[in-house]
Amino acid sequence: MDKAKNRARVKGIVVTAAAAALALTLTACGGGDGGKKNAGSSTSATPGGKTQSNAPDPQSDQVLATVQGENGIEMSITSAKRDTGGFVTVEGVVKNNGKDFYTMPDWQGDETELRNNGASMAGASLVDKAGKKRYLILRDTDGRCLCTKFSGLGAGKNSTFFAQFPAPPANTTEVDFQVPHMQSATIKISG
Repeated sequence: MDKAKNRARVKGIVVTAAAAALALTLTACGGGDGGKKNAGSSTSATPGGKTQSNAPDPQSDQVLATVQGENGIEMSITSAKRDTGGFVTVEGVVKNNGKDFYTMPDWQGDETELRNNGASMAGASLVDKAGKKRYLILRDTDGRCLCTKFSGLGAGKNSTFFAQFPAPPANTTEVDFQVPHMQSATIKISG
């Protein structure tokens, strides 16, 4: 029994260390663009699980895929990068082209552990069709997703997002990005 507890504790420490290293990497990658316009958005998680965003004009980003959802919601995926730490970070913009405030219903997914994430990208997944494997969103030891949390989205507004997943094998360069109640989007992984 003690061995099982120790293994669980070690796994928790490893996940926490990996999340901290990833957050440090994301923070360290900012700036230094020599005055050039940044081609991607930069989002980092804070200890409270909220996100801070420093995103360029969403129209200037290269779009890998766009998905139309219910009530005028549009999701554009602008980046899917493989990190050296064994992660894939997907970034993009959610736009509310509808007339009403949108709360991202059920985007947090059905898993009991993820329900406490509220309006977030916690229910997102990557699907490697060739490898026949689904990759669920990464989370910390408290069950918080390594993803954007939303407080809702007003009519005519947009918000950047990010979501992190375990990386599929290096030879997998194309995956489907899925969010509950949205169509799947086939995207290419860079890096």
